[in-house]
Amino acid sequence: MVNPYRGEAELVVGGRAYVMRLPLGVLAELEAEMKADTLMEMVQRFETGAFSARDLVLLLKAGLRGGGSDVELDVDGGPIVAAQAAARLLAVTFAIPE
Repeated sequence: MVNPYRGEAELVVGGRAYVMRLPLGVLAELEAEMKADTLMEMVQRFETGAFSARDLVLLLKAGLRGGGSDVELDVDGGPIVAAQAAARLLAVTFAIPE
């Protein structure tokens, strides 16, 4: 079970639930991988829908790495579900859960 107070979100791959998390070091790596000049630039790509499939894969893989897993992405539900999981991950990373 994920803990949103730790900035965790869930992603289901191959029928198995994985915990994703973006600690600061992983965020820094992701920023570099996405060639974003700032953290806000990276987040705005997702907020505005201006992200690529590559950006989505990089974010999900970073979240899985930060959550302690390294799995091949074959997200149950496809790209829409993957984008929803990425949105949840960013939301719990940058906001306090209600």
